[in-house]
Amino acid sequence: MRGQEGVRQQRVSVVNACGLARGFLDEGIDVVLSDVLNRDTADLYRQLLPNVLIIELGLPIAEARRRAALRRAHLTADEFDALHALQATLDLGVDHIVDVGPMTLDQQVTAVLHLWKS
Repeated sequence: MRGQEGVRQQRVSVVNACGLARGFLDEGIDVVLSDVLNRDTADLYRQLLPNVLIIELGLPIAEARRRAALRRAHLTADEFDALHALQATLDLGVDHIVDVGPMTLDQQVTAVLHLWKS
């Protein structure tokens, strides 16, 4: 997914995710969306879901590499490093950043739930 076609597909994905989320929210069901954001997609989420809470899960590169090594690779090492470096430079206007590097999965869930309920 590259270039204008990639941008179009990202936009379609956000629009569809928000439409589905709105359906659940209208029925009183809480929704969690997980996505890799850029500024345009973050802004679109905010436009389409005005009460959205955006939480960035921060992870140091060494821990990200360790975790990635446990799964099937979809990116080359250079692509992985470039994506991580790019994400670190972006100002996405998130509401909170949680450093999940030292956390277990249960601790991550607890931290996000605390932010969600506050």
